[in-house]
Amino acid sequence: MEIPEIKSKIKKYQQAGKRIFTTSSFQSHSLVLLHIIKEISPKIPIFFINTGYLFPETVRFKDEIADLFQLTVMDLKPETPKYLQKDLNGKLLYTSDPDHCCSINKTQPLDAVLATYDVWMNGVRADQSAIRSAMKVEQAAPHNTVRFHPMLDWNQKKIFNYLKEYNIPKHPLEQRGYTSIGCEPCTRKIDLEMQVREARWFGLNKLECGLHTELISKK
Repeated sequence: MEIPEIKSKIKKYQQAGKRIFTTSSFQSHSLVLLHIIKEISPKIPIFFINTGYLFPETVRFKDEIADLFQLTVMDLKPETPKYLQKDLNGKLLYTSDPDHCCSINKTQPLDAVLATYDVWMNGVRADQSAIRSAMKVEQAAPHNTVRFHPMLDWNQKKIFNYLKEYNIPKHPLEQRGYTSIGCEPCTRKIDLEMQVREARWFGLNKLECGLHTELISKK
């Protein structure tokens, strides 16, 4: 979708009385959608899923962008405390069962949010993974919620050009070789032989955290 079309669609949701929210990881590529929201409706709630394992640079950058764009950002945290996030051998789940770890810290908290809204707008792109390439611009989600993917047909070059045009800051870890930034224990720097999202959960045959595999219609 082009920018005027994205803005028009958001306004149509609002005019129809739909309760709309978005999520953001506050990586550099996430900032285009936030900038668009800033321009047309900065009061749209933005949920930042703070797992407790994020890089401190990400949390600080989130605060910086929220202040710069004057956005309504809310931290979304898991209900399960860290001392209970262990397997039978006492190891933290991200070392032994990363799917369960993601479910507790990301999917379950957001599922509760979905139950109180009509539209979940998020910035997934088809070029990020095979799973995302199969998505549609609008797609059903749990609790009769609609997922809205306005950036689905965008690519890295288009994102880069937008960030450059509007002089939008980049995530500070990009300068240190990180291109796909999630929780600190499960993120590594990218090397020349890796695809971008292979920097997440490296060596675990895992490319999604569950937000885009579980919180979506299977039909």
